[in-house]
Order: sequence, then structure tokens, then C-alpha cells
Amino acid sequence: MHGRSPSNTPVPIKKARLEIIPLIDIMFFLLASFMLVSLTMINMKGIEVNLPTATNAQQNNKPDFTLVSIDVLQDIYFDKVHVPDSDVLARFRDLYNQDHGARVYIRCDKDVPYEKVVFVLDKARTAGIQKVGLEIKPAAGAGANAPTVAPAGPAASDHH
Repeated sequence: MHGRSPSNTPVPIKKARLEIIPLIDIMFFLLASFMLVSLTMINMKGIEVNLPTATNAQQNNKPDFTLVSIDVLQDIYFDKVHVPDSDVLARFRDLYNQDHGARVYIRCDKDVPYEKVVFVLDKARTAGIQKVGLEIKPAAGAGANAPTVAPAGPAASDHH
């Protein structure tokens, strides 16, 4: 009577086994699902709010980028400080020496000639700065009034 149930049935008794492989598959599926959901949550855009003030708040004095502006008169500003054309390369070199991963955003008036923007891009590239973006304003129907930053390709170089 080996392998038969005590009630003399023809079906042999088997011990129950816990299969781990399907459980692992389910856990990987859940992990991937939660990762995808969390990635979509990061891209949510906040609305503009009037922030409260705090008496012990400290200002962040170390921005993670430098804003280079070109106004309609073709004057160049580094974070609201006017810089003559002859000193632009020196300012970019100072930025690069302080931080080799320095990021620069260029914003300019729409009536500024393309040559002036290429001049600034070329000086940034000459100084060694690789992370350059162009700040643009989305169209009126694009949904937001805030300016956005479009990454610029490799800084200008002479292609004749």
C-alpha cells in the first residue's frame, strides 16, 4: 500500500509544493509597474502659487546655472551684470574654472541678430563650457506662460 491513500483510492497522495518562480515573476511585474507610475508622477507641473515667507529662511546663493542675457541693444549680461563683448570669454573661462560642469542658459530678445547669439555660443565653447541651453517662451496656445529652456546643440563652430 505504498503511495496510495488510506481509503484505497487509485489516486496517489502528493505533497504540496510552493513554486517560487511565478511569485518572482509577479514581484518583477509589480516593481516595473510602480517604477513607471512614479516616473509619470515626476513630470507633473505645478501651478503658480503665492509662497509664504519665513523669518529664518536662507537664500540659495549658489545657483545651478548662469543666465546670460542679450537685450535688444545687443548688450550682454551675466546674471544682470553688464559685460562688454571683450570680457565675455574671460567670464566664461572664470565660470569653467570654478565648475567644469557649469551650465549656461542664454536668453535674448527676439530682435537680436543671429550673429550675436553665435558670438556668445562660440565664446562659451572656446572656454570649454559644454552645457548650454537657449531659453524660449512657448507660444500662447502652448499652455504655459512661463519661459522654458530648450537644450542647444553643440556650441557654434565655424563650418565653411
